[in-house]
Amino acid sequence: MPRIRGASIDEHHAMVWAELAEATRQLLLERDYDSITMGHIAARAGLARNTLYNYAADKSALVLALTERAGRPTVERVAAIAGRSAEPAPERLREIIEAVLEAFTDQALQLMFRPGSGPPDAAAPKGPGSPFHAIVVEVETVVRDGITRGEFRDVGDVPLAVELLSGVMRAGAERLGRDPAALAATVRMAREIILSSLARAE
Repeated sequence: MPRIRGASIDEHHAMVWAELAEATRQLLLERDYDSITMGHIAARAGLARNTLYNYAADKSALVLALTERAGRPTVERVAAIAGRSAEPAPERLREIIEAVLEAFTDQALQLMFRPGSGPPDAAAPKGPGSPFHAIVVEVETVVRDGITRGEFRDVGDVPLAVELLSGVMRAGAERLGRDPAALAATVRMAREIILSSLARAE
């Protein structure tokens, strides 16, 4: 039986997932995603390969699990921002844009954008199976609040509008994958595009 690290099984699993995430980040700095195998990840994390298969059936499943775990703090942060309903919707949306783009400076989250070799379609940043679906729901709520208060123009189909605007965020996230140092400029431009598209006509 493998040695348990941590005070409990849950703590042990949390430690292993943290080590898997860090191992994946390190490997991505050294080689292309396609060339990384489950064996590489297991070795870097200090696990036997057969132990790794207890956590994920294959690399795609592992990546999906890692992106979900890496995204949880951002999902919680966005929910907290969106929940501040007494604050103006544009200010909450500005903060959400920064929180989400800042999250995508993490290589673990960048995995969902690797074309043809990343996680399965469920990991794409849209749809109920996505690690970031909860963020889309929160943004829809903020946009509706803004429309109701007259802070945003009535866009009609809010889910469609948010889905289209999420394309701006995806482009920004992909840009950060290529150049994490561009965070401030990317946040500024994403805010300008998204907020101007929702602004009421003067």
